[in-house]
Amino acid sequence: MNINHRPIFDTKLVEKHYSEKDGVPVSYVCTSAPNLSATYAADIFYRETPHPEFGNRYFGLYYNMRDTRATQKPQIMITNCDTIESLEFGMLEGANGWEYSQHRHDYHVVGDSAIDGGRSYIKRAGNLQTPIKYMYIKNGKFVEENK
Repeated sequence: MNINHRPIFDTKLVEKHYSEKDGVPVSYVCTSAPNLSATYAADIFYRETPHPEFGNRYFGLYYNMRDTRATQKPQIMITNCDTIESLEFGMLEGANGWEYSQHRHDYHVVGDSAIDGGRSYIKRAGNLQTPIKYMYIKNGKFVEENK
């Protein structure tokens, strides 16, 4: 299944860095809000074995924009994203595959429709005949939800 992502960072570079650093394969999963209420997106990565110190299998990288001053650059932050397996992804099919809203303030246009709400809610606009596919993540992969 072709899912179109809009990552923040160079995901191949991040996969390589953390795979070498941690000694286990690390793979990019998606760019999404890591929980129901987040108003930002993080690039989310997966490792099959739990991290030996922190115990999580998913982690996210994002820019912290709130605590920056005009003279400082945003900081890159890392966060536990194990909650991603409990969250629903509403998707619309576009010209390049299935697409999703990354967070609650990401109104994402897909052809003659749009999807909004990230993990907080799923709202479609535009062509209301465009079907929504519901998916979730299991073991680092997208899986279609049967509704």
